[in-house]
Amino acid sequence: MEKFAQRLKQCREQKKSSNPNWTQKYVADKIGMARTTYTAYENGTKLPPLDIVDSLASLLEVSTDYLLGRTDIKDPNNIDTNAEFEAWVNDPRSKILFKEFNESSEEQKEALLKMWEILKNQGKL
Repeated sequence: MEKFAQRLKQCREQKKSSNPNWTQKYVADKIGMARTTYTAYENGTKLPPLDIVDSLASLLEVSTDYLLGRTDIKDPNNIDTNAEFEAWVNDPRSKILFKEFNESSEEQKEALLKMWEILKNQGKL
């Protein structure tokens, strides 16, 4: 529930950074609920029913899996469902790399991506 609350608030605040109308009241009105109910979702004191999770994901333009903390892929249109991708996702080595990459600082991520490019260009990958 904590991950959902964090991501819900983060997504709304990202929208608000480019449009100040994205207040808790604005989102609550768009979904058709009281602001206090929505606020409880952002505070993690209440978990919405699945139809509301779906509505929030659509409004915020993220996947429901992202809001629920099941994936770190925000864009619902960027989820590849082919067998190759599924195999990669389920490989324990990939999970370790993905987890450690996500926990890295931005500076570390940039360095890792540069190293990856170097290895690819040397034919090591």
